[in-house]
Amino acid sequence: MNDIPLKQIGAVYDDRTIRVYQAYSHQIADAALAKGRFASPPFKMERMTWIKPSFLWMMYRAGWGHKDDGQSRILAIDITRDGFEWALQHSCASHAEPGMATEEWESLKARSPVRVQWDPERNLHLEPLDHRAIQIGIGGPAVPLYVNEWISQTTDITALAHRIGGLVADGKLDEAGALLPDERPYPLVI
Repeated sequence: MNDIPLKQIGAVYDDRTIRVYQAYSHQIADAALAKGRFASPPFKMERMTWIKPSFLWMMYRAGWGHKDDGQSRILAIDITRDGFEWALQHSCASHAEPGMATEEWESLKARSPVRVQWDPERNLHLEPLDHRAIQIGIGGPAVPLYVNEWISQTTDITALAHRIGGLVADGKLDEAGALLPDERPYPLVI
């Protein structure tokens, strides 16, 4: 029996920060690593940027860093828990709830600079699991907060992603699993 709730935020975190993942091109990743946070340009402050606390969901989205040039570098970004929780408090679902009037949906989106989407969590084979992992889309006035105030550390973990993906491809699941980040349930329910 699976005791994991349908929707749960699993993440690497401590008392002050929570780790999220993003995948970018070499140009954006190199600039972010040099500055310790995203640099604009090449990072586009006017676009919604999606963060993912789940390592395996990020690997699914980026194909272990091999999906395409725009997602060839995997970054682990430690952000403040205060910022993360602010984002969730100022969010709405990425799609209208069933039966919601168009005007109500447009008004909610206009008041919410952050979008939340729940997608199937993934296993080492990047196959969907029964429970959901969160993706958080940071847009509008939340982007400068994320970039300039919330980020405390940016780390390139592309080599780790490639190594784990290679071990999975070779059928060495125990070795691959031992290298996964130690994600645990985040004590926040939304």
